[in-house]
Formats: sequence, C-alpha cells, structure tokens
Amino acid sequence: MTTQTPSPAATAPAKESRQPKILLALAIALLVVALGGWYLSGIGTESTDDAYVDGNVVQVTSQVGGTVTVIGGDDTDHVDANTPLVTLNAVDAQIQYERAKSNLARAVRLARTQYYQVQQLEAEVNQRQNDVRKARDDVRRRSQLAASGAVSREEISHAEEVLKNALAGLDGSQHALAVRLAMVDNTTLRTHPDVLVAASNLRDAFIALHRTQIFSPVAGLITKRSVQVGQRISPGVALMSVVPIDQVWVNANFKESQIEDLRIGQAVRLRADAYGRDLTFHGTIVGLDAGTGSAFSLMPAQNATGNWIKVTQRVPVRIALQSQEIRQNPLRLGLSMRVSVDTTDKSGPVLNSKTPQQAAYRTDIFENELKDANAVVEQVIGANEGTGRNPISMNF
Repeated sequence: MTTQTPSPAATAPAKESRQPKILLALAIALLVVALGGWYLSGIGTESTDDAYVDGNVVQVTSQVGGTVTVIGGDDTDHVDANTPLVTLNAVDAQIQYERAKSNLARAVRLARTQYYQVQQLEAEVNQRQNDVRKARDDVRRRSQLAASGAVSREEISHAEEVLKNALAGLDGSQHALAVRLAMVDNTTLRTHPDVLVAASNLRDAFIALHRTQIFSPVAGLITKRSVQVGQRISPGVALMSVVPIDQVWVNANFKESQIEDLRIGQAVRLRADAYGRDLTFHGTIVGLDAGTGSAFSLMPAQNATGNWIKVTQRVPVRIALQSQEIRQNPLRLGLSMRVSVDTTDKSGPVLNSKTPQQAAYRTDIFENELKDANAVVEQVIGANEGTGRNPISMNF
C-alpha cells in the first residue's frame, strides 16, 4: 500500500482561501471595538456644533447734538475705558457755560445785597423804635407840665404830632423789612432760591460742555464706526461700537431631545474652528434660556395651521469661558464652536433661581460729571460771596 503526499500546488489554494476570512474577521473585530468605544464615549456627554461666540456690543452714542470735529479711533483699534472717541464743536456750549458762570456770580452778589438790605432795614427799624420812645417820653413829660401851665397846649400838640410821625415811620420801616425778609427768610446765601437756580443752570452748562467730548464706556475693540468728520449728529444716534473681547461667552443651541441631562455648573469642553482641533477651551454652563430660539424670533412660527410639520427645536445654553484661556487665545464674536458637555453630574439646577447680587456690567465714565460741575459752582460762589461779615452764615 502506498501513501500519496499532497503536492505543494494542492495546499496553496487552501491557505489562500483562508486569508480573506481572517482579514474580514479582523476588520469586523476592529469595527466592533471602534463602535463600542464610540458608544461608550457618548455616554454621559451631549455635543453640538451649533454653537457660536457671543459678547457685548457696546454702542457709543452722544448725549448732546453737535457737529463732529475729531474722531479718536477707527475699526479694529483697541481703546481703554474713558478714551476720547468723538469730539463735537464746543463753541456754543462754551458760550453758554461762560454765560451761566456770569449769571451765578451776579445772583450771588444780588443775594448778598438782599441780605445786607435786611441788615440795613433792621437798623432802621431800631432807629424808628428809638424815635417813637423819645416822642412818647416828650409827650408824657409835657402832659405832666401842662397842669401847672409851664407848657402850652400848642407845644403839647406839636409833641403829639412828632409821636404820630415816629409811629408812621416805624410802621413803614417794619413793612419794608418784612418785604426784604420775604426774599431771604429761612435761607442762607448758598440756599437762596436765585443762587440755587443760577447754580443749577451752571451745572447744566458745564455738563453740556463736558459732553461735547464722547468717551469710550468700556475697554475693547472698535467696530461698526459710522460717524464721519463734519457730520451733524443728534442725541442717541449710534456712532460706533466697542466690543470687550475679554467678556465673551458661547451660546450653544442644543436640540430639545438633548437638554434632559443638562444642568447649570456642568463642565464643558469646546473647540473653535478658528484654532483647529489641537486647542481646547474649557467652560461651565451658567444658564439655559427661557425658551427655544424660534420662540423669540422676530416672526415666531404659527403652528395652529392645518399644514403643520414638526421641526426639532433648539434651546440656547449659555457657557462661560475661562478668562485666562481667552486672554491667551482671543475669540471673536460669531466664531463657530464645537461643544461637548459632561452630563455625568446632574446635581446642579436646571434653571437659574437666584437674583444677581451685583451688577453684571457697568461703566464709571459718567460718575464725575456732577462732581466736577459742583466744584465749578463752589468756585464761582466762593469768588463772589465777599469777606467780612459773611451773610452765608446768616439765617433769617
């Protein structure tokens, strides 16, 4: 009996037929592993690429009308808070300011005159009272001497006439004093009505002059400049805008089916298309909007119609970014972001319920306007209130 050994040519096809099966099995295994990893990585996260950088666009407007003479910055320029951006022709405001200063000085001097007139009339009343006392004494003495015949009846009549004149003079002086007191009663020089009105007019003129120079409310980049030199502007018209680049956040629009596990305080990882995949930003959810984006659109959808088609709605979610990362890699308004939220921690609230304890944003550029105006008023009053017996401390 003889044994036949398979030839190499017969075993080669069998090996070649097994190789595609092995490669297919490996490919299926790798695909299963990849799908499993993708599925596991998606558990506990919610992601969207419908997200954009948002921020404050602070409009620069004028509080007074005028003609533009100087523009202190242009688009893309960086400005600090309180930087002069636009200057208006201040000739008219300067004239009104000088007139108001003169009117206040005149009012102070006229008020001083009224106080001194009161003092003069008080002295006159005292003099009239002395005249009345003297006339009464003369009448009394002559009446006592009339019984002995030492004084004639004519002399007594003359003394009585003098007394009547003294009483009439006293009455007139008292009325004149009452008239002057009506102008200054219960006031001092600085609380005199005429002085208060003139001081208020001076404050208005000073502030109007100060407002012919328009300052930047915040620090940031200038954008949307529309004002031109020589342009006649009106109060409230937007001249340009300033964007604080360090005060930006991200609005991520999640589908309504994705917000079930979103909570305030959850950590967020973000990537900006402008910086590519290598740079990751970190943030935190600070709030979910009160409605979907379509609910607050200019023309909300009217779904009470017969041809209604359901459209998945999206809810804006506000995400705060880390300020240090923003300084190192600045973001611009409107940039696209890819957002991934870690939803494993669901202990935070769904909606904000606390009232803010302090202002979110503020500017200090207008705080010194009244203070500087009061300093000018004080200077004018001090230069015209006089010396010596100062009626400023008198209270009638």
